[in-house]
Amino acid sequence: MNPPTSGHSLAEKLDHLFRTVRPHRRAEYTYEEVAAAIRATGIMISHTYIWQLRKGVRDNPTKRHLEGLAKFFGVSPAYFLDDEAAEAIHHQLHMLAALNDGGVRSVALRAFGLSEPSLQAIQMMIEQARRIEGLPDDEDKADDAP
Repeated sequence: MNPPTSGHSLAEKLDHLFRTVRPHRRAEYTYEEVAAAIRATGIMISHTYIWQLRKGVRDNPTKRHLEGLAKFFGVSPAYFLDDEAAEAIHHQLHMLAALNDGGVRSVALRAFGLSEPSLQAIQMMIEQARRIEGLPDDEDKADDAP
């Protein structure tokens, strides 16, 4: 999953949030779910307008709309406005998505408290497993993996 960083539009960044931030064990949020949650905070927004923002039909939301979207998806409003912030938030979302995977979370929790030599041995095994699976070796390339 490529990060929506430098030069990426509001639509691309919003689309990335929809694809990445999901309800537990479910497909992505619906436009109506997002709009209803934002309206509950007192910000008037329609599901159609959110769709338009995501698809790039509209691209100049108000500050309040950006704040509502950011709050709903659990990111800073700077995500939409600052490419450096978007990059940092992308990496945080990537980590959260990985930890939402039950298998990944289980490995991470079981590794907690192990000594440095044991952690290094596990890391080597994981790197070998990634090679067997044809996955990239380093974390930066993992963002580009299918």
